[in-house]
Amino acid sequence: MRIPISAAALAVGGSLALAGLVAPAAQAVGTDQECRNLGVANLYGEFIEGDDTHTPDAEGAVAVGGNADFTGGFSAGQELTPAEVDALPGRNALVVAGRITGHNTQVMKGNGVYGSKGDGAVVQAHQGVITQGASPIDFKAEFARLRAAATALAAVPQTAGATVQADGAKLTFTGGDAKYNSFTVDAAKLQGAKDVYVKVPTGAVTVINVTGGSYDMAAAGTTGFHLWDAGTSAFVLDDKLQSAAGGAIRAKLLWNFPAATKVVKNSKAAWAGTVLAPNAAFDLGSGGPVNGSVIAASLTGKGGAETHHYPFTGCLPGPAVPTPTGTPTVPPVTPSGSPSVSPSGSASPSGSASPSGSPSAPTSGKPSASGSASPSASGSTGAPVASGSPSPSAHADGGGNLAHTGSGPVLPLAIGGAVVIAAGGAILVAARRKAAKKA
Repeated sequence: MRIPISAAALAVGGSLALAGLVAPAAQAVGTDQECRNLGVANLYGEFIEGDDTHTPDAEGAVAVGGNADFTGGFSAGQELTPAEVDALPGRNALVVAGRITGHNTQVMKGNGVYGSKGDGAVVQAHQGVITQGASPIDFKAEFARLRAAATALAAVPQTAGATVQADGAKLTFTGGDAKYNSFTVDAAKLQGAKDVYVKVPTGAVTVINVTGGSYDMAAAGTTGFHLWDAGTSAFVLDDKLQSAAGGAIRAKLLWNFPAATKVVKNSKAAWAGTVLAPNAAFDLGSGGPVNGSVIAASLTGKGGAETHHYPFTGCLPGPAVPTPTGTPTVPPVTPSGSPSVSPSGSASPSGSASPSGSPSAPTSGKPSASGSASPSASGSTGAPVASGSPSPSAHADGGGNLAHTGSGPVLPLAIGGAVVIAAGGAILVAARRKAAKKA
């Protein structure tokens, strides 16, 4: 059948517009996997749902949904970059939703906000302001998502070929996937290890899912976390002054405790990587740091127990987030035994974004709705790019998804579609003029 030129023009314009709306969305997400992180929690070295009782300091930002007891002195935010401060909700390097106690609390960089102060409490900011007011973070909503995220991560099968090998008091995790390595280990087996070894490719995201209701690192007296350095073909004992691949391994190492209600760190150990324990009372002990962030229901620590500023920068698996009405829906991705995590572009490791400081809506990041962070895809140890303002494409379901850091192509696609449709219309006008001349 011969199609009139006017109909053909509209058909071409319409089909190209549809392709422009659909294809870029799929490419932005990636053929295998969206890139997600831990949302607002990704921006904080301590992200605590309830109470935080801690001395002497946290190198990164601190967010407390309950009360903070910093009696004995406490400081926060010393190692934050200006871009990382800008990425925080309200530029607040210290958030205490409840009461803050302590005669010497110092916010080294950024602002601070608290709900109320205990008798004689002193809170000072060196490069910002301290205010009394409402929390810019919806802790209830964020922890609902974090708990769902922890459960979802634990459901990912152990990566094909990955092993967890115990050899006396030595426990070794070995994975060969260049993008994502998932391990599962029982808490009893992990806490029996005096030394823990992790051997994965540089740049790969590593999630170690720990099953069980509690984990006590002090039980076996764990003293070292050793990470494989491909450059030297040797394990490196992780510490403040040294780490495998310049810190690239620990930056993408996540310890996931989905069901634990208690986690205890041995005071003699420097724990490499970020700890996600959203249901747990976390005991930092009295010495030895966590070289990463701590996300927990509550936290205690004293003496030399610190959290060092090494944010998690990995891309995590998760279901697709529903897109707004009128835009194409990207089908969800179901993680396989060796999920392929495809980062959504290479993000700036400095976390250079300008947030509005608005609180998380119950919709990092690097949780995308409130300061979600977009982790580096290159294995950089820098902080993730973050946005403090809600994204209309993130968490539209209001469920427990991880932050969606793939692109939100609604506006570019609409413009592209309009351009293509206009082109189709131009073809139609030209055809009609040509026909009029012949007449």
